[in-house]
Amino acid sequence: MTDLGQRIAGLIAAQGPISIAQFLTLALHDRAAGYYATRDPIGAAGDFITAPEISQMFGELIGLWLAQAWEDQGKPARPRLVELGPGRGTLMADALRALKLVPAFRDSVDVVLVEASPVLRAAQRDALQDSGVAIRWADDFNSIPTDRPLFLVANEFFDALPIQQYVKSERGWCERMVTLDEAGALAFALSPVAISNAMVPANRDGAPRGGVYEYAAAGEALMEEIAHVIAAQGGAAIAIDYGYDTPGFGETLQAVASHKFAGVLSEPGANDLSAHVDFTALGDAAVRGGASVCGPVGQGELLMALGIVQRAENLARGLAGPATRSSYHLDDYPELRAALDRLVLPDQMGTLFKALAIVPKNAPTPPGF
Repeated sequence: MTDLGQRIAGLIAAQGPISIAQFLTLALHDRAAGYYATRDPIGAAGDFITAPEISQMFGELIGLWLAQAWEDQGKPARPRLVELGPGRGTLMADALRALKLVPAFRDSVDVVLVEASPVLRAAQRDALQDSGVAIRWADDFNSIPTDRPLFLVANEFFDALPIQQYVKSERGWCERMVTLDEAGALAFALSPVAISNAMVPANRDGAPRGGVYEYAAAGEALMEEIAHVIAAQGGAAIAIDYGYDTPGFGETLQAVASHKFAGVLSEPGANDLSAHVDFTALGDAAVRGGASVCGPVGQGELLMALGIVQRAENLARGLAGPATRSSYHLDDYPELRAALDRLVLPDQMGTLFKALAIVPKNAPTPPGF
């Protein structure tokens, strides 16, 4: 067991079982030993890879999507461009490069990266040092002023926020907790007291025995606040993540290490932990915040509508060089072709990953939705 795991075990021994949400908060965000506080987890040498690391095309198109939303809303003054969980800064670097095509937007934005990890902040500084745009950082969204139109992107951010799990048992719906087994190892157990039925969805009676309902209170509260700012000040947000748009009952909490699945409780602080995003719940939260919701749509559908194939062809034409430019073909560049396929094909990221857009009421529908 990791040192952090031993600390968590000590906490449970002293105070009793803890919620999965509390376990995830400690395992991922403990300042001394949490997963995101101590490492750069992205890329071949890390534990997982994200869409911006697969191809520059992803960040470029998202940047231009935000600029188009800005133009569609009448080019409001002093826009603020925010990214939640910027990873290594790759998406923002690609977005700002593409936004040279829209200098009126690029030159007026206040860019804020919401990142608590000192390790990832260092990577982001390296990636953005030549961007030509002033960048500042915030530990959380609530520390950002709400005085400007908000243009926000959250790519693979909501999946890493804490969740709670409730399991249908013979006693009713009981919260799943983290406790200690007889050997002193971390283990799951159900709370002995059932919760109120009001805390689970209306279709709860159709859930099978053992059915799991996952509730992301932190994610919903954050989305409601984002929507509140957009409703009041204008702007647009796009959240892209893996998840589902039809609520159901099933467990999606998972751990990943070195690009392979691992035990959720096995190595706290050493493994990535995440859960699939309930896009219906996120959309409902945005509506409660006073904004309009577009989508969700599949990532592949969105990127195709934004012109990713044409962008890939342009990149291939540039790789071909002047002598062969007239006879180039995208399939002649297997790495570029593979990146495109990975981002858009249904059997890769195209369907599992979805996008949700948040805009003010009565604003034009953003591109791709």
